Amino acid sequence: MLVDSHCHLNYKGLVEQQAEVLARAREQGVTAMLNISTRESEWDDVLGLAEQESDVWASVGIHPHETDGHKGVDAAKLVARAANPRVIGIGETGLDYYYDHSDRAQQRASFREHIHAARETGLPIIVHTREAEEDTAQILSEEMTAGHYKGVIHCFTASADFARVALDLGLYISLSGIVTFKNAADLQEVAKWLPADRMLVETDAPFLAPVPHRGRTGEPGFVADTARFLAKLRGEGEDSLAVQTTENFYRLFSKARR
Repeated sequence: MLVDSHCHLNYKGLVEQQAEVLARAREQGVTAMLNISTRESEWDDVLGLAEQESDVWASVGIHPHETDGHKGVDAAKLVARAANPRVIGIGETGLDYYYDHSDRAQQRASFREHIHAARETGLPIIVHTREAEEDTAQILSEEMTAGHYKGVIHCFTASADFARVALDLGLYISLSGIVTFKNAADLQEVAKWLPADRMLVETDAPFLAPVPHRGRTGEPGFVADTARFLAKLRGEGEDSLAVQTTENFYRLFSKARR
């Protein structure tokens, strides 16, 4: 029993063989997948798949890379689309100062709009942050002071200090296949002490395939390899970690039905 809490099933590399990808995931014990949107033009396809497949859920959001082209997507627009019963999360959103594909001020403004939508709908916000820890932490903290919301830091690669800030705010932390990489020693140290009841697992497929699949197109079924690695790293049973991360997913994404 596993959940891939973050994947992109409509992306190139997966969409061409969607049925086979889903079948392979189910064979690996993946009982649910959260299909993430990153731009408005994807929303219909992402929602359409979730409406067709009972174990696939959807999010609506604008990735920080895309914010320059989505200045009209505000909280109201996100809230309206999130009314669909298959939408269980807002995002992915956040800040990416590594690539700077969009203006940083626009990224920050969009990020806050997503948080406002998360607060209004009660759905969790799905946060991407890269090379932007200080600003991400500041916005998360300011907005939490303004009014409570739920959320997860997806594909966590940030510092231990940032992890503690996120946890103190009540947020969850999701680990991807990156944690299995040989050069991820710092991330592995964080993964060892993360509270068991605040941790999720994900693939971010088609990206970041874990060892032993590194270099291949990522698939939701590979979340089993990441979970297996984490269980060994943390000294936990594989079944126990699978059950715990699944329970965590449904607690956070409470609109989803088993």
